[in-house]
Amino acid sequence: MTPVVAPYDLSPIAWLMGAGVLIALGPLLWVWRRSAGHSIARRLHALTVLALFLTFDLTLFGAFTRLTDSGLGCPDWPGCYGNASPMGARHEIAMAQSLQPTGPVTHGKAWIEMVHRYLATGVGVLIVVLAVATFIAWRQQRRASLGAARHAALRPAWPLVTLLWVCLQGAFGALTVTMKLYPAIVTLHLLGAIVLLSLLCMQAVRYQQAASERLPTALPGALRNLLVATSLLLGFQIALGGWVSTNYAVLACTQFPTCQDSWWPPMNFAQGFEIWRSLGLTSEGNPVDFSALTAIHYVHRLMAYAVFTAIGALAWRLRAVPTLRAQSNWLAGLALLQLATGLGNVLLGWPLLAALLHTGGAAALAVVLVWSLCESRRAPVAVPQGATAMVHPAQYGSRSPEAGSHRGAQQRGPVNGARPPDVARTSARGAEVVQ
Repeated sequence: MTPVVAPYDLSPIAWLMGAGVLIALGPLLWVWRRSAGHSIARRLHALTVLALFLTFDLTLFGAFTRLTDSGLGCPDWPGCYGNASPMGARHEIAMAQSLQPTGPVTHGKAWIEMVHRYLATGVGVLIVVLAVATFIAWRQQRRASLGAARHAALRPAWPLVTLLWVCLQGAFGALTVTMKLYPAIVTLHLLGAIVLLSLLCMQAVRYQQAASERLPTALPGALRNLLVATSLLLGFQIALGGWVSTNYAVLACTQFPTCQDSWWPPMNFAQGFEIWRSLGLTSEGNPVDFSALTAIHYVHRLMAYAVFTAIGALAWRLRAVPTLRAQSNWLAGLALLQLATGLGNVLLGWPLLAALLHTGGAAALAVVLVWSLCESRRAPVAVPQGATAMVHPAQYGSRSPEAGSHRGAQQRGPVNGARPPDVARTSARGAEVVQ
């Protein structure tokens, strides 16, 4: 008889938090020693990059947990059969494994799942430290009344949002287990990891900009729009990829570029994209049709063509911007990696290495696009002849030519001696973006 276990047992939570502190302690000491004597912005930048790196590793290990079917290796949360490690649950795990030798609960799968939880707790501790350190630095610099740009970069709002988000991620991690791998919950858990990576990347760039006292690169409006659109496309594609993986629809098509010897195989879109249902079942409790899995797979494949094209065009355009050439190279390389691993998943029967690299490549693409967004801004609009020039000091940060002017001042003056027209009338004429 399968041992009965309550979905939530908080008795080992103190031990798990202690494990998270121990995991985070080593990286924290390394950052403290390495950045000793540096400015507070550089120290926060180092801590944020470390948290970003470990969060990326955690995302990969989460994919490994899912791909090895270890998500239910410990069927309760946050411990394992009410214990802080699988060692204390040897009897329960052995009983479950004897009933189902290849089932969801085995000694190996239990350790994989618990290591994932330990790492997640360690990342949570790092983010708590980052939020507290940023708040302390903000208070100190507020009292010292330092430059506006650096003062804005060190505000604790984004670290606080990140801390709240990682708590939400923990809740989705618990639901992933207690709701028995509901596809919608698992997909949201993956998307939450991508958002967490994006938040940390944004903060790392802001701290680096504050430490070096530089501004983002101005981009033409069309290029900036392409960057934003590509980022949105990638986010949607990652959601589709998560839906493919959590529904185990990767092998619904084992050919390329066709699927099941057809360019348009039989597909049940309504059933395939029914969001709130159990794994492998419809909302009525019937098994999901194979045509529904085909629809899930094929929509992801079709969307991949558009995303690959957009990333390729963006990488090509960014090569002309010297300060964003590194991002351009990363985008091109990662797009090729995604193409290779995506084909490998389909044609080689979903090997573990290709699946892990595919997940890691998607997460890395999201980080690089957020990096590009934070390192760039829309170029200022050129004022047509005869219009009123209006410059806001906040546009230039601490280097604004109006930094010493009176509060709330704006620079206004006629261009070429022309009489200033009405601002609304000027806006109606339109303006050119500096190319």
